[in-house]
Amino acid sequence: MSELLESMPMLLASVAVSYILGAIPLADQLSKRHGIDIFSVGTGLAGSTNVRKTVGKLPGLMVLVGDIAKGSLAVIISREIFGVSDPWILLPAGAAILGHWASIFSGLRGGDGLATLGGATLALFPILGFISILIGMLIQLGGQKLPYSSLLGVVAAYGSLAALVIVNEGDRTLVIGIGGLAGLVLSWALRGHKRRRHESDWEQAEKTTVPQDQSNRH
Repeated sequence: MSELLESMPMLLASVAVSYILGAIPLADQLSKRHGIDIFSVGTGLAGSTNVRKTVGKLPGLMVLVGDIAKGSLAVIISREIFGVSDPWILLPAGAAILGHWASIFSGLRGGDGLATLGGATLALFPILGFISILIGMLIQLGGQKLPYSSLLGVVAAYGSLAALVIVNEGDRTLVIGIGGLAGLVLSWALRGHKRRRHESDWEQAEKTTVPQDQSNRH
């Protein structure tokens, strides 16, 4: 307990720095350079997929690489500079994802955090994480026509990671922790998807109702 109390200032500092890293508004700023408000187009998310579809492939790729780097750098900096050890390293990893979700630089708006989660995973499990994410990407590509294919890919990736860590006698506490973060990211993404679908249905209903009201007046 005394060691934890002594290291608490460095841990808190790493969490703060990781949040700032995650909050860097890459998608928002790149989109604005092209005259587009990323929060007003497509899915309304500041993520690589929305940027790729609404701004362009190159900006989308740049955002993807940057968002992955956010998660990786949060873990690396926390370990190497602030001396954060396992399993506490999961706190700055989570802070980077939180920063991506709710950036102070973008009015507490952001993306779903999948790429940032992936970056943190690669930093925590360089080889096994890469293999697992590759499996998840293949599952996602194979099920593109299915609903929630990206979320299915995440489940496949972290299920594979858990299996690989157990087989290779790795740190189970760490993989449970990153799996928990993956579950939070999935829940956040699903919540956002349902909210946007509800808003879309509501807008469509309003568009249908207005002409009917006008015709009734005539």
